[in-house]
Amino acid sequence: MESKAKPARSATLSIDGKSYELPVYKGSVGPDVVDIRSLYKDAGVFTYDPGFTSTASCESQITYIDGDEGVLLYRGYPIDDLAENSSFIEVAYLLLHGELPNKDELKGFDQTIRYHTMLHDQFDQFFRGFRRDAHPMAVMVGTVGALSAFYHDSTDINDPRARVIASHRMIAKMPTIAARAYKYSVGQPFVSPRNELDFATNFLRMCFAVPAEDFVVNPILSRAMDRIFILHADHEQNASTSTVRLAGSSGANPFACIAAGIASLWGPAHGGANEAALTMLEEIGDVSRIPEFVARAKDKNDPFRLMGFGHRVYKNYDPRAKVMRTTCHEVLNELGVTNDPLLAVALELEKIALEDPYFVEKKLYPNIDFYSGITLRAMGFPTSMFTVLFALARTVGWIAQWTEMLEDPSQKIGRPRQLFTGSPERDYIPLDKR
Repeated sequence: MESKAKPARSATLSIDGKSYELPVYKGSVGPDVVDIRSLYKDAGVFTYDPGFTSTASCESQITYIDGDEGVLLYRGYPIDDLAENSSFIEVAYLLLHGELPNKDELKGFDQTIRYHTMLHDQFDQFFRGFRRDAHPMAVMVGTVGALSAFYHDSTDINDPRARVIASHRMIAKMPTIAARAYKYSVGQPFVSPRNELDFATNFLRMCFAVPAEDFVVNPILSRAMDRIFILHADHEQNASTSTVRLAGSSGANPFACIAAGIASLWGPAHGGANEAALTMLEEIGDVSRIPEFVARAKDKNDPFRLMGFGHRVYKNYDPRAKVMRTTCHEVLNELGVTNDPLLAVALELEKIALEDPYFVEKKLYPNIDFYSGITLRAMGFPTSMFTVLFALARTVGWIAQWTEMLEDPSQKIGRPRQLFTGSPERDYIPLDKR
């Protein structure tokens, strides 16, 4: 990746009466960045930024977020435009290659992904090694990491062709692995992929078809699934993406890097947020109890908070939530869901959050996790599968970020520093004198 960042001006840092000039880089959009790479060498100090929330860890040309304005761009394209007009495969090509494909490029890429969906026959034995009640994300971490043992011919990260093959394999095989994780958890036989089906339809069929009868995927649900994949495909340098980049900086093979990203995504503060939102709805249980929980959410002395409302990055309305809200209601209308008490709770909470002055003033709008959780539940997925679907979609973004990192000439192995506050050097005390 050729760097597009150029020093725009400089900043002066004064330490103990001595001044240091630091270059300031200007991106195409977004905040300027102070370059501190030479700070330790020149001044003998580190910066301190727990969580790296004010630190640019890399230069990237893939995804841009403006949380204050509620903007999310994939390669410059607004997320709502892509979700409305594109397919997930088209968006995957965009993230990987930087431009939207023409008809021939899209046809070729789509065919490549379709014909990589099968898994090695011996691979199914891995699933049977897990307990039936294992969390599907535990299964995903283990099985994705094991891909390198079956496809070691594409683990040479210094070979551009091998990187492309590994990328295509993971994008194609992730739905098959995810569907098998679900089927195994419910005790049903695995369903093989079909090359004539599109990405989302193929996945839904592998999840819900059974050998005893024919199964035709509802096109409304297929389109909803495709949109969910698009909305979750990438989200800049979040925890799991940073994990993939950090693992990749050591030279680890791509399958291991993506497995590391899945492990990071599993956390309830990250990919598990939509699962947490459904758990909260189950805790509320009935519409009559909503005032009680809303009052608790407003109480500063109560640690309870409504899951699925507000967002760490978006201080305005989450642009993905706008699309997801429309998709959610399309699915609910198509399925005629009218008697699910949890969905009744969710819809009433949505109404309150969009109208109550407290939520509006604090911009605690329903986020994508709130709507995706409701939608996936209505489609028949258990909450344990929500983060798996997130991982399936995010694999594309992880691969794009991993590839960009490897092609960046300034890339180095990740090595954060620390502010050490432990004991300084001290003398060893023999055991009989302690």
